[in-house]
Amino acid sequence: MKILYVAGREAEYSRTRIVIAALRARGHDLTLCLPPDRRFRHYPSLAWQVFRNAGQCDVVLVGFYGQLLLPLVWLATRKPIVFDTYITTYDTMVFDRAKAKPGSLKAWLYGLSDRLSYRLARISILDSQHVIDHFGRLFNCSTHKLRRLFLAVDDTVLHPRTETPSPATLPTPEKPLLVHFHGEYTPFHGVSTIIQAAKILQDAAEPVVFQVVGKGITYEQDRALAAELGVANIRFIDPVPYPDLADLMDKADICLGIFGNNHRAELVITNKVVEAIGMRKPLITRDNAPVRELLTHDETAYLVPPANPEALAQAIRTLGTDPAKRDAMAQAGYARFLEYGTISQLGAGFDRILNDL
Repeated sequence: MKILYVAGREAEYSRTRIVIAALRARGHDLTLCLPPDRRFRHYPSLAWQVFRNAGQCDVVLVGFYGQLLLPLVWLATRKPIVFDTYITTYDTMVFDRAKAKPGSLKAWLYGLSDRLSYRLARISILDSQHVIDHFGRLFNCSTHKLRRLFLAVDDTVLHPRTETPSPATLPTPEKPLLVHFHGEYTPFHGVSTIIQAAKILQDAAEPVVFQVVGKGITYEQDRALAAELGVANIRFIDPVPYPDLADLMDKADICLGIFGNNHRAELVITNKVVEAIGMRKPLITRDNAPVRELLTHDETAYLVPPANPEALAQAIRTLGTDPAKRDAMAQAGYARFLEYGTISQLGAGFDRILNDL
């Protein structure tokens, strides 16, 4: 199939990169209309590129961030449009970043971008059935044009480094348990919960150390919390290239997902969750409905209540002191990843959706 792929984020952005790889792996002929960076000023130029090239294609796939881009694309072509929604503007800006209060004019405008893009696209894609149902309730619309497609990651870069894993061992003061987190410092990621859990384990003299990779809007606040609590068992690392991130994860004994307690955190699985099971690592993350569509507590992941440092610390203890459980969970999570989280599986999912047009 000839597909024109237009997105609001550059070719190096993770979602853009993985979608291109998945479609090419399925043999699709792609025409790319991508900006050099994330700035909105490129959108008119992208719409013009769509106008010039869409006639040669069978379908237009609009990628992230596409809510403001899609109306321009719709004006530029009458080819069928599939929208890889990824996340909603309303949930991000109102509930996660608190840029507007529910019921305000600004919040209504954020929601309008989601409603309009849904109406103009032939099919829209979200990453869980829970979020599809939430979308229908939030915008009082039918969900018949929405499709579920689980998140996937670039398994050519992010994959277990050995075919057969070495058996896990009990941590010791000389070789402590290494717990890994990476991502943006945002409210829904809940880095403060990780810091407080690290403090609990430090005070109990547990042989556990953390590596926390990233930056973001709560970075200064979270670093100040770590300093205030006197946390000394966390190594804070600036963002690194994707291959280097895989190397850091490979050294870890346990990987962490998200732990925030806001509305956005109730609606997401997140890349880091899929990346952890893709690296064949035991995963601890907050419990929510989307995660339970993909993973099962105490089998393929260890799920904890949100914003609960005590529960997170206990989960780390539980897995840390049971190497056999860690090994079994890592293997079971990896099997689930092979079912849904690879480039190949993402491409197959896109094919099913495109064949519905």
